Amino acid sequence: MSQVFIITGTSKGIGYELALYYLQNNHIVVGCSRNTCSIEHENYRHFNLDVSDEKSVLKLVRSTKKEFGRIDVLLNNAGIASMNHFLTTSFSSVQNIFNTNFFGTFLFSREVSKVMMKQKYGRIVNYTTVASALRLEGEAIYAASKSAIENLTQTISKELAPFNITINAIGPTPIETDLIKAVPKDKIQALLEKQAIKRFGNFEDIKNVIDFFISKKSDFITGQIIYLGGVHN
Repeated sequence: MSQVFIITGTSKGIGYELALYYLQNNHIVVGCSRNTCSIEHENYRHFNLDVSDEKSVLKLVRSTKKEFGRIDVLLNNAGIASMNHFLTTSFSSVQNIFNTNFFGTFLFSREVSKVMMKQKYGRIVNYTTVASALRLEGEAIYAASKSAIENLTQTISKELAPFNITINAIGPTPIETDLIKAVPKDKIQALLEKQAIKRFGNFEDIKNVIDFFISKKSDFITGQIIYLGGVHN
């Protein structure tokens, strides 16, 4: 049966791939990004916005509910990374990272949950990172924003459970997307060496975990964090 998805950050990378994947599987996808998106499909709607802009988020969620009558799945995919020694990290950089990663996830989760609450069903997937579990040097702010998401996910899983809404988080290892282009190769290699399975992650790895989280059969799974590559806290 066709479901209604909201996926943030669909102009490129994993968000783009996920949007195409769920459209190909006959679902409806509402995407957003700060940049324009090249996806053209009768079941795709795109909003140009900043995920930390509350008014824009409200508009997207209301428009989706008005047009399709429900929202089944939210994938809080939008995220930005930064690699810097914390002593040389500007305050504006910290604000940008938290705006996109944490505040964006909070706003979309809150507004979509209001819709899911009324329909007594919903699946939310948030994004963390192995950088959080591994306490990676140079990733202090990025990892801190994702640790905040982990705590938010686990705490609100208790608040959403009575409404049959599950919320879980996936922690990918490095994936060969734009997000890691600026990171030195030796740093990436050092990170891969810390994994039990020493390779880059790929779209299939992420899709597999998300499909598991959003399956109707996964109604007893909430507040969980799955890191890829054999990394663990």
